[in-house]
Amino acid sequence: MDIKKIFGVILTLLGISSLIYTAILFNNTSGGVRDVKSLVIYGILGIMFFSAGIGLVRTIKEAS
Repeated sequence: MDIKKIFGVILTLLGISSLIYTAILFNNTSGGVRDVKSLVIYGILGIMFFSAGIGLVRTIKEAS
């Protein structure tokens, strides 16, 4: 396995975990300003990591 593909998998897993954490925060929030800021920050980072990881895994070709 190539190092770029491993890095892509790690980014994808970080993105998934960040999006799951965002969902948990969303479920437990009361609507305060601090809650909304953390929801936005974790959500945006999760989407960025997930899309970067999927893009990296998709563009790396296996050399067989």
